[in-house]
Amino acid sequence: AAVCILKAFLNMWIVVASKNPVKIESAKLGFEDVFKDDSIEISGISVSSGVSDQPMTDEETYLGALNRAEATRRAEPKADFWIGIEGGVAMRAKSLDCFAWIVILSKDSDLQGAGKTASFALPPKIAELVQGGMELGHADDLVFQRTNSKQSNGAVGLLTHDLIDRIQYYRHAVIMALIPFINKQLY
Repeated sequence: AAVCILKAFLNMWIVVASKNPVKIESAKLGFEDVFKDDSIEISGISVSSGVSDQPMTDEETYLGALNRAEATRRAEPKADFWIGIEGGVAMRAKSLDCFAWIVILSKDSDLQGAGKTASFALPPKIAELVQGGMELGHADDLVFQRTNSKQSNGAVGLLTHDLIDRIQYYRHAVIMALIPFINKQLY
């Protein structure tokens, strides 16, 4: 049955709610991991998240990803899948944790898939800048003396010394967000 479900998505057009090459590539790789035999076309468009530029809670971050996926569906209604990816932070005990939500919508069902990345504590200096109103990517650039790190390795890459880059970080959450689509009989 799983093979039949997977075959239903031959020649997929996927639209990511971002023009960030990291987000587009992570979505592409996640879909290729799941739908190995399918032809995948992927593109990205800029849409609003409808939340603050730097989401500060788990709920706000999830809502940003959902809003992006829905806005992308409205903008490109002929696509097969729409993906919203939203990075955010949230307080946990004494640390500010970083994570992202991925929300996937499909034209072939009312199913919605959601996956969340692993989370990690930000260093105090970066946390202080973010809590003061700076976006995480800008705080990373300031602390690490970089430019536009959010379109390359991001905080996770900088802090793991590129053992995990931003593409890998999102890729697994994309796969987790696809679970309902490859297990429709369970959802």
